[in-house]
Amino acid sequence: MRAQTIRPLPYLIAFMACLMRIDSTSGAELPQQAMTFDAMDVFELEWASNPQVSPDGTTVVYVRRGFDVMRDATSSSLWQVSADGTDHRPLTTTSGRSASPRWSPDGDRVAFISSEGDSSQIHIHWVHSQQTAVISQVQQSPSDLSWSPDGKWLAFTMSVKKPSKSIAKQRKVPDGAIWAKAPVTVTTTRYQYDGRGIVEPSYRHVFVIPADGGVARQLTQGDFNHYGQLAWSPDSRAIFFSADRAEDWELRSDEADIFSVSVAEGILRQLTQYPGTERSPALSPNGKTLAFNYTESRPLAFTPERIALVDLSTNAMRVLTDTLDGDASNIRWSDSGKAIYFTFDERGERYIRKITLDKRVTDVASKLGGTSIGRPYLSGSFHMSNGVIAFTKGGPDRPSDVAIVSDKKTRVITALNDDLLDYRSLGQVREIVYRSSFDGQEIQGWYITPPNFDPTKKYPLILEIHGGPHLAYGPHFSAELQLMAAAGYIVFYDNHRGSLSYGEDFALLLQYKYASTEDFADHMSGIDALIERGMVDEQNLFITGGSAGGIAAAYAIGLTDRFNAAVAAKPVINWISKTLTADSMVGQIYRQFPGPPWEHLDHYWKRSPLSLVGNVITPTLLITGEEDRRTPISETEQFYQALRLQGVDSAMVRLPDTSHGIASRPSRLITKVDHILAWFERYQDEAQDYGQTAEIEK
Repeated sequence: MRAQTIRPLPYLIAFMACLMRIDSTSGAELPQQAMTFDAMDVFELEWASNPQVSPDGTTVVYVRRGFDVMRDATSSSLWQVSADGTDHRPLTTTSGRSASPRWSPDGDRVAFISSEGDSSQIHIHWVHSQQTAVISQVQQSPSDLSWSPDGKWLAFTMSVKKPSKSIAKQRKVPDGAIWAKAPVTVTTTRYQYDGRGIVEPSYRHVFVIPADGGVARQLTQGDFNHYGQLAWSPDSRAIFFSADRAEDWELRSDEADIFSVSVAEGILRQLTQYPGTERSPALSPNGKTLAFNYTESRPLAFTPERIALVDLSTNAMRVLTDTLDGDASNIRWSDSGKAIYFTFDERGERYIRKITLDKRVTDVASKLGGTSIGRPYLSGSFHMSNGVIAFTKGGPDRPSDVAIVSDKKTRVITALNDDLLDYRSLGQVREIVYRSSFDGQEIQGWYITPPNFDPTKKYPLILEIHGGPHLAYGPHFSAELQLMAAAGYIVFYDNHRGSLSYGEDFALLLQYKYASTEDFADHMSGIDALIERGMVDEQNLFITGGSAGGIAAAYAIGLTDRFNAAVAAKPVINWISKTLTADSMVGQIYRQFPGPPWEHLDHYWKRSPLSLVGNVITPTLLITGEEDRRTPISETEQFYQALRLQGVDSAMVRLPDTSHGIASRPSRLITKVDHILAWFERYQDEAQDYGQTAEIEK
């Protein structure tokens, strides 16, 4: 690798001045005083999620999310807006974080979950009187709220703790003595969860509570987990849910069946028992047909999620979406019961589609997204009632707003970020489609150009790789990537082989090849395609990614020295140690690998970036949360110490009190980007004219 010229950090100063008027990604003219997107602007972003249409179709209640700069946390409140875009106002004034709004069947109440202090409880808001009350006093956080059709009950799920028994009897501590804390005894397979740490054994059960308030009553029993979404029978006498009630459920991640439980007696009935996972039940309006998501059981990293139907009178099942090449999720019956609406991802975009019972598919809406603020992942949800569909609509230049589909026309009825982003010049998001040098496979990607981009000049490039690895990016707003573009970089990201939204065959191109030279070739071919377009300074290439993207970045620098510097966030470095220390152990061993590491040692080692560390000369920064249980910080420590032993310029950034989701706190999102840009600035070659002001070390 060529000798590096170490430079100071000009990006903090370079883009604080006003830019000339340019077009945004949407093509609209910006005000004369538009500024570049700044890190502190992150705290001003807002986005809509979980829209719910009233039974009469006239009003939408949604969760309005943002960041609280003083608490360094995500904030959320409930807002309402008429379907025509008028009367946009807060629904409640509850001080806690509010979520999961659900309209009562008659539309006179909205149930929701809100936390005040450390307690999450069920609340009811009366629409006409504008009064709100807490109706529960439960010990754990409720979820999966669902109204009974008669409006008398609310069903929900909640964890019930069952403490482990000590192996040895605890000695009595003498009066006045101070002994060490009691030991923690672990006897379950699933004993840790990222973001929660080591947990007491607990099991999620189905509960009901009177809609007027009262005592919550547990309907399901046993040391099993019973999951939402919950569906009611039309007569309000039974609740449908998903569960794996086999004795060895802890060792399985691809089995679950649909059950029902009677509200009065708690009698359990199993409705499906197919090999695989049946979840998210939805009952037809006449109560005769059960729709649900069905995933076959097979030891593969990706299996398409289908929509299946069961005739409740005969128990006959048929798959409705077997001709669709991808996941069909978020099931909603039409009011007539003759069709089902669902979400479907295709080529980095999320759509709402409709399928009739004779399998005719039509598009309903597009461009769902904008609820993943940090990075441009596929996201978005919808709800429908009385012929009106509400969904979260995003774009390259905006997080999600609420949009309406009515009479086959789509209208955006909120503008949550216009007050900020109309006065910021953003990088433009452009698509690039190219062929991988490995085998000619078509790869779709996107690149973001810096504000005030000059096509006659060349810019440094950052390759940013998504996680999963079986997830997908798209042309969606990303705070992190916009901040990188504002610092003067072209930011390139792609949906390499293994990414979702391109069909089953494409997703399985990474089966047992996580990480590999094949996805590496996909990334490098995209970089070369951009270089050929004449906009990239090939002497200033940089690479970063988080989680699976961090693995890919660490693997890549073991295969090439083309990058000036690398940042690997929360990577896996040694698959042998990772699978047996992380919370994802069960599913990962049997779906992404051919078996446990002691049976396939060579395979695990071949996929580990540590196996290539002897080749690495690229300056590397590692960023990981100290409480990460998905990609434990011990992985980062292994790579850091190996790099130091190899004499590679490297640093390790440890984030206290932080789990795998680094960007769950806005300051962490900013800190992550700040460190990436600062590290890359160190290793830029001699500065060129990138259309920015730069101070070069004398």
